[in-house]
Amino acid sequence: EVQLQASGGGVVQPGGSLRLSCAGSGFTFGSYDITWIRQAPGKGPEWVSTINSGSGTTFYSDSVKGRFTISRVNARKTVFLQMNSLKPEDTAVYYCNAERMGSNYWGQGTLVTVSS
Repeated sequence: EVQLQASGGGVVQPGGSLRLSCAGSGFTFGSYDITWIRQAPGKGPEWVSTINSGSGTTFYSDSVKGRFTISRVNARKTVFLQMNSLKPEDTAVYYCNAERMGSNYWGQGTLVTVSS
């Protein structure tokens, strides 16, 4: 059974940090590009960051560049999103997605709330 699970969300004050995890099972995790996408209340989905399989090349949206870091540990079938200097506008449900040559898997989201 294919599973992709995002975790690590919570409530944090502005300027704080959180680390999200995306854990996969039931497929060759290391062969998939992993993407984080978020959806703020009342807004559409927003791409946040992607890490490629193989080379591990990373990409970031302008809104998070310099504050967020994506990384992967294929042996643990996990991708991390380290989020620093969090802002209220980072409040959203964060989802992870695994994609490879037409195969596409989504995990349940994890809620991040940035509030004082």
